[in-house]
Amino acid sequence: MKEVTIVGGGLAGCEAAWQLADRGVPVRLFEMRPQTPTGAHKTDRLAEIVCSNSFKSTLIDTASGLLKAEMDILGCRLLGVARESAVPAGHALGIDRDLFAAGVTRAIEDHPGIRVERSRVDTLELPRPAIIATGPLTGEALSGALQTHCTSEHLYFYDAIAPSLDGDSIDPGAGYWASRYGKGEADYLNIPFDREQYTRLVEFIRGAEYAQSHEFEEEKYFEACLPIEVLVRRGDDTLRFGPMKPRGLPDPRTGRDPCAVLQLRRESRAGSLLGMVGFQTRMTWASQKEMIRMMPGFADVSVLRFGTIHRNIFLNIPRLCQPYLRDRRLGDVYYAGQICGVEGYVESIASAIVVALSIVAGQHGRRMPPLPPETMLASLMSYVHTPTSQFQPMNANFGIVPPLAVRPRSRTARNEAVAQRALASLRDYRAGHAWLFA
Repeated sequence: MKEVTIVGGGLAGCEAAWQLADRGVPVRLFEMRPQTPTGAHKTDRLAEIVCSNSFKSTLIDTASGLLKAEMDILGCRLLGVARESAVPAGHALGIDRDLFAAGVTRAIEDHPGIRVERSRVDTLELPRPAIIATGPLTGEALSGALQTHCTSEHLYFYDAIAPSLDGDSIDPGAGYWASRYGKGEADYLNIPFDREQYTRLVEFIRGAEYAQSHEFEEEKYFEACLPIEVLVRRGDDTLRFGPMKPRGLPDPRTGRDPCAVLQLRRESRAGSLLGMVGFQTRMTWASQKEMIRMMPGFADVSVLRFGTIHRNIFLNIPRLCQPYLRDRRLGDVYYAGQICGVEGYVESIASAIVVALSIVAGQHGRRMPPLPPETMLASLMSYVHTPTSQFQPMNANFGIVPPLAVRPRSRTARNEAVAQRALASLRDYRAGHAWLFA
């Protein structure tokens, strides 16, 4: 088997390396940290999560839940580590960031088929096959090499991170533990706001100070992960119909839904580190502290991690690549992870599985058998390979999946039917191509 070079030790790079090495394909994995740090990472561990600690829903009638179920059929490695690192999060797969990164790092560094090199790669002149999985925070030199190769400007968007708090410093009487509509365990701390408190918060967000982007760059955000200040610009009630939605979270003291609710999710197994759900922001740290301290029961709260902003790049894959993320001009160079225009942790890992399987097929002198088109994974790949006038990142959603011939009336039943169809076809796919998974 020919050695595969992988650039980037994030989620996609680690999943691809593990998939290949388990099939007897030798891997050389480059990670630039700690030699070259980034503005978002805090450690030198592989697969370090820098934004939300949620891998989203586990229910198959949700797009993310279906995608994870499909990845399980294909033998995803990182989802196993995520489950071993899980923290209570209702029907979502929440992880302890430190446990997860430590588990992945240990598995990759101890794997006899993987050589990890802690050095930066600045060029596309690489031994092949090669996978570029450098993520949205690609180093400057390699980013320049990609831009030259693509003969066009990089596409980009800004990504914001929500603050994390010390749960022990929150007034115990300020909120209540519950999951929306009582589904699952009571894994979220809910802080209710009355109308006056909510209005005061919105007014503060409007007048706060913010870190500025480069004046020559337009502010572009991923629609599913908008900073609170962008939401507030859209109207007074946007927050309470978005991340602060109170429906299904009645205050046990009144028996009624509050005006708005701030949800806090555990980010560590110990439970003391709590993340502010949906409160991504580019506020200055001083403004963040002032905003948080004005919230009910937060007068003495300790902020353990402030929200930050960073610029993410991604490539115009429809123009650059042929199927399964293979570069049209460079041949045996592939792209995986967020740099290829998928948005989200799970989606990034999923893209790496596809690339790894494609390379394995090539090592056998064969082409990758087409994935069943009715699956979420095939639909996501179809999206990133379809030319469009304005290519933007996409996460898993039922809108990109081929419709059912007969559609159940309820959305839940419809989604479950789509999921069962996808999982059945993918099980048949794996059984019919056993050589690809040996």
